[in-house]
Amino acid sequence: METVPLTEQDRERALSEFIGRLVQEIEPLHLELNQAVWNANVTGDPAHEAESARLDARLRMVFSAREPYRFLCGIAEAGGATDPLLSRQLVLLLNSYRAHQIAPAMIERMVKLEKKLESRFNNFRALLDGERVGDNALRQVLRESQDPAARRRAWEASKQIGSEVVAELVELVGLRNQAARELGFDNYYSMMLTLDELDERELFALLDDLDRGTRVAWDRYKGDLDARLARRFGVEPAALRPWHYGDPFFQEAPATGVDLDRFFQGRRLEDLTERFYRAVGFEIGDLLARADLYEKPGKSQHAFCLAMDRKDDIRVLCNLRPNEYWMGTMLHEFGHAVYDKYVDRTLPFLLRAPAHTLATEASAMLFGRLSKNAAWLERWAGVPADEARAAGEACARAVRDQLLVQTRWMLVMCSMERALYRDPAQDLNALWWDLVERFQSLRRPDGRDAPDWASKLHFSVAPVYYHNYMLGEMMASQLQDHLQREVLRDGPDVGARYVSSPEVGRALIEKLYRGGRTEDWRGTLRRATGGTLSAAAFVSELEAGA
Repeated sequence: METVPLTEQDRERALSEFIGRLVQEIEPLHLELNQAVWNANVTGDPAHEAESARLDARLRMVFSAREPYRFLCGIAEAGGATDPLLSRQLVLLLNSYRAHQIAPAMIERMVKLEKKLESRFNNFRALLDGERVGDNALRQVLRESQDPAARRRAWEASKQIGSEVVAELVELVGLRNQAARELGFDNYYSMMLTLDELDERELFALLDDLDRGTRVAWDRYKGDLDARLARRFGVEPAALRPWHYGDPFFQEAPATGVDLDRFFQGRRLEDLTERFYRAVGFEIGDLLARADLYEKPGKSQHAFCLAMDRKDDIRVLCNLRPNEYWMGTMLHEFGHAVYDKYVDRTLPFLLRAPAHTLATEASAMLFGRLSKNAAWLERWAGVPADEARAAGEACARAVRDQLLVQTRWMLVMCSMERALYRDPAQDLNALWWDLVERFQSLRRPDGRDAPDWASKLHFSVAPVYYHNYMLGEMMASQLQDHLQREVLRDGPDVGARYVSSPEVGRALIEKLYRGGRTEDWRGTLRRATGGTLSAAAFVSELEAGA
């Protein structure tokens, strides 16, 4: 690797040439890896999983090279670059290289474990009453069954994967921590936040604000919900346990007041998605053509969006059924997809992506909420106007309830993951239920000592990620407030225009999507809304829906 030039002009030329060579190496690897990941998730074929592990390790090895990292450090120490695009790429590269300055053998061990765990989750089907069943079947029991014993069996089945993966997951946590300490960090969790341009103290200060800001509304909601569930199942509220709620982790709010699923029975959710997105300024026909939307053996049971090449090949995976849950998921995942699609294609490869994970989550959550929005249901699900108006209050409550439930659940996840990396040797099973009781007000099952926490796949395959969902919700609320007040100029019909006006898409494309990673997430948020991230808009939205 060449020495660092002394003059600014020569430094920028050397940096530009370095980036050109690097991109020439990693761009095809990036595409090959994403193709293998996609094939593995669609088919569950071990050959694709092995190929994705090989390519993932190879890509990480590129960034583990010591001499390029020393060169980049030298460029930064000599004054960096004044060209804003080069300067931004330098920051991102320094973070990427620093995160991988560990022994190749360590990288290979971590990748092997990560891919093994991912395969376990993708191929796992729970054993319920003697039959192997998927997640959709378990959720259906928890939504619909009136039999507490059947509900308990389904809930316990949803946790079976935890016992299968926990030993390897704890081993992986140890490897990640070892790598982080070698790089000068206390633990992997702190390292990943720092290198992802997040501050741990700032993050947990925001989460503490959310805890305090939602506590009164949460206690009121949870008390009302427990009273309803106690009546439904003929028990005292104190007898309620996690299986009495409508979701394996209580991250989804049980339906209240209105049956939204009936509006989607017999409907093609992809058609509703396409018509809505077109109306608000986005063409997604090409995205739908590349999507894989229905259940099949071996396929991942979850949902995600993957930008294959940072160009036009953007793919969404779902497992659709005609209900509100999957309608919301479709709107959410295509909120990711339109962000990827409308990033400026003339930007350099390293900047041709969303500003930050929390920014693309904000886009997805902005749209994912609409499956419970009365104006959206009337306009796009064809609910009669009088029925939509009558359901409006219940829909607003449903949105408020869902955001409240999500918030308390995310507080559990964020707190658990930080504690996991700080001390993986502690009693994690007990800690999990301590946090669930603290934030979600759920009573732990009597005498249960099982790795229920490990059944959440994010600990295994998406580490130090979950906080982005919560920050994304906060940013989504700020975006929604800005779009309605500043772009659509409020008014009595702003709700209807919000779900049908191309001004929404134009504003998002120009202020949020197009710039890609040219600024960090803080600068991107200021450009998109004029403000900094806070809990205020989100908490205000919850209070308004109360």
